[in-house]
Amino acid sequence: MYRILIVEDDEVIAGLVKKHLQSWGYQVDCVTDFAHVLTEFARKDPQLVILDLKLPFYNGFHWCEEIRRISQVPIVFLSSAADNMNMVMAMSRGADDFIAKPFDMNVLAAKVQALLRRTYSFGKASSILEHGGAVLNPGSGYLTWEGEQVDLTRNEIRILQILFENAGRVVSRDAIMMKLWENDSFIDDNTLTVNMTRLRKKLEGIGLEDFIVTKKGVGYMLS
Repeated sequence: MYRILIVEDDEVIAGLVKKHLQSWGYQVDCVTDFAHVLTEFARKDPQLVILDLKLPFYNGFHWCEEIRRISQVPIVFLSSAADNMNMVMAMSRGADDFIAKPFDMNVLAAKVQALLRRTYSFGKASSILEHGGAVLNPGSGYLTWEGEQVDLTRNEIRILQILFENAGRVVSRDAIMMKLWENDSFIDDNTLTVNMTRLRKKLEGIGLEDFIVTKKGVGYMLS
């Protein structure tokens, strides 16, 4: 079942769109915290975003760019400000379609269906992970935090992935090394220490201080 995220501050419109798309068999969520849209995006991990242009705090152009930093998920704009300039600006920031309000629900659903089919017919997209506002996209190899982005090696991605997947729990060094061995990264205990030191320095470079915590004699966990 495809997941769709609606970023629309008009509760009536958001509710109607949600109900209609659910009738087409989609799982649909609506953003409620418009100051932290990217965080909600990361937590919901949708396969498509429906985005209004005029929003509280930051407009749709801003959130389109932020989403594009971490994901290639299809983005459809919905707006009553459907002049040519706004359409061009939306597309230049990474949108896939722009639908003018008022709109026909069946047309919207058909466009959503077509975008999902074209985007995912050749394989499943990599799931993104979020913790404390930091967003990890294993498919693209990036971690993003407060607008800053860091490029990761394959081993660093795998280390972070197992830590993100076990957020709130300590992950043993043996479990991390086993994860790396599964992907033909033949590292020993000393090499893991070197990888972890480099990874921490990268995270500190974008302001993530003490993001990975060492539990002496046990392993590592996210702060």
